[in-house]
Amino acid sequence: MREDWIECKLEDLLDYEQPTKYIIQEEKYNDEFPIPVLTAGKSFIKGYTNEDFGIFDNLPTIIFDDFTTASQFVNFKFKVKSSAMKILVPTSKLVNLKFAFGAMQVNKVRSETHKRYWISEYSKLSIGLPPLVEQRAIVKKLESLFSSLDAGVSDLKKAQQQLKIYRQAVLKKAFEGELTKTNSDWIIKRFEECTVSFNGKRVPLNRATRAKRQGEFRYYGATEIVDYIDDYIFDGEFLLIGEDGANLLSKSKPLSFIVDGKFWVNNHAHIFKPNDNISIRYLNAYFNSLSLNEYVTGTAQPKLTKFNLCKIPVKLPLEISDQLLIVKEIESRLSICDSIEQNIKESLEKAEALRQSVLKKAFEGNLLTLKERKECKLAEDYEPASVLLEKIKAAKEASKSLEKTISRKPKIKMDKKEILVLLKENNNEMAVNQLWKGSIYENDIDTFYLKLKELSEQGKISEIKNGKEVTIKLI
Repeated sequence: MREDWIECKLEDLLDYEQPTKYIIQEEKYNDEFPIPVLTAGKSFIKGYTNEDFGIFDNLPTIIFDDFTTASQFVNFKFKVKSSAMKILVPTSKLVNLKFAFGAMQVNKVRSETHKRYWISEYSKLSIGLPPLVEQRAIVKKLESLFSSLDAGVSDLKKAQQQLKIYRQAVLKKAFEGELTKTNSDWIIKRFEECTVSFNGKRVPLNRATRAKRQGEFRYYGATEIVDYIDDYIFDGEFLLIGEDGANLLSKSKPLSFIVDGKFWVNNHAHIFKPNDNISIRYLNAYFNSLSLNEYVTGTAQPKLTKFNLCKIPVKLPLEISDQLLIVKEIESRLSICDSIEQNIKESLEKAEALRQSVLKKAFEGNLLTLKERKECKLAEDYEPASVLLEKIKAAKEASKSLEKTISRKPKIKMDKKEILVLLKENNNEMAVNQLWKGSIYENDIDTFYLKLKELSEQGKISEIKNGKEVTIKLI
């Protein structure tokens, strides 16, 4: 850390608000609705709601996942998905929130234990704090550097989506007979007419766990069962088709895949062998081309049952040689996709590594050039980081004092009005407890406190202390 920086803790810069009153009441999302519902994880925007109450609008802010420590910078109104987060706000108008957010991206804690992290650990993290002028310069330079990087990442992700579309187009054309010219006729059979089922050999989920032999053979299923007998071991080439409808519908995993060798399976996969004159590779490719919405049942836990699976129609050439020819054409085209997809994945990983490298350099004080740092010191509002931190801490303590004063004052009945209106009607100043109880925020002390901070930062009110009494004065 450079000598003109000072060490501080994240809690010096960031206070938190519990998200309880901003949680969505009904998860009825629609992209046409105006208010986004957020989570601090990678998914970020879970959907959009039309609920017009409990909307967070004290912006900008940082949302922090209290269990995973993931965070997101937010500059638009929102509601939240759950209470498993903290909404972080600056402790003073002197806090550069974007700088604090950037520092959070390179200062991490291990979040392997299932517990809440902000109060116990994350807020205690130490970071280097430069003068405010330099903070602004660092943020500006990061935004400039990341704008081109973000554009490149966006292009790579678009290419990934295009590859998915191309894959489905290849499969569609293949099974419509457009990739090859077959000599045999096409026929349609139900899946049960094309295969033999081995579902009876799946390991039941309720078997007692006595022996630990799971390392001996490959395992397929939702929860690893460690007790089985040799009668449940498969040996050979089989077609496995997923039973979990949630995965099937989201296409997050292959619908079907081929396993060759020794393995065992629990109740979350269907196991089949094709009949004579039907290629297992053809069946696998065919099923991965399908959309099975109409065959999946259930909503909370959607499933592809064996009954529904067996009645799915399968379109195939009569001769196995023609089936293999189609598979060859598919694999030829998709192997190119695999290569491109791997290159995209590696490029995205390099982009993320570059981002972290730049962030690390920035928050160690090495991003700005010597010339840029000298220009910061010439700015009219330049002041040492030590002075800045003292001001921030003082503002934080003043806010706490105000909150305590408000919380212990007795109730006073008054007409409920906006803060500025009440002040004007009472010679431009009032005791803070009277102002609180006379305002429209009487039943929401947190919002009253935030409103006072907002008006103070706008230069519309000031706070006067006389011993334990606190008076709010209209400027």
